[in-house]
Amino acid sequence: MPPIFPMTMMDFFRKSEGTWFTQRSVHHFDLSADQSGESNLIVQVVEREDPRVSTICQQQGIDPALAMGGASFMWQENQDNREPDPDRAAVLVDVPDDTSLLSGKLIRDRGYIERMPVISRYWFGKDGILTIDTEYDNNQGQERCWFLTDDFRVRVSTVRTMDGVYLMTYCSERRCVSEATLEQMIQRNLARAAAQ
Repeated sequence: MPPIFPMTMMDFFRKSEGTWFTQRSVHHFDLSADQSGESNLIVQVVEREDPRVSTICQQQGIDPALAMGGASFMWQENQDNREPDPDRAAVLVDVPDDTSLLSGKLIRDRGYIERMPVISRYWFGKDGILTIDTEYDNNQGQERCWFLTDDFRVRVSTVRTMDGVYLMTYCSERRCVSEATLEQMIQRNLARAAAQ
């Protein structure tokens, strides 16, 4: 069965909830150190009643009543068994443009490129691809993300400066199976094998 593509930001956050194994390829145009590698991305939905939503809206001068909710994003090195570092986390809040919910603002307590509060613009294409544009003080970023299956998605991004494209990133992300789900799968397979 083909995946159902999310067409609103909150649906996108809900479909993204969980832990993702990310394989990242980075191409720097200024010959900086290679940042390609593997990491884990942990996504948690933040409901509109969460106090972080109103705090982030107020920091940016936006009425919290316009927010639909948001999501928390945390990163950690792959196979790092420690708790994720909150300094490597960001909370994004969804403020749609209108009732279609196909476009709007993403308000972040910190940006990916410049570690400061920032407002991004987003929209969903008819093909289900999410595009996010962000203007920083010194850079512009664009990220596009889409699901190939319910448990596999792709992200591509560029960072531009006044001198042109600074870097490009390609990420493939596979949802990690929780210990509880893995145990359920094992038990189902054992039961199936025993019934034969």
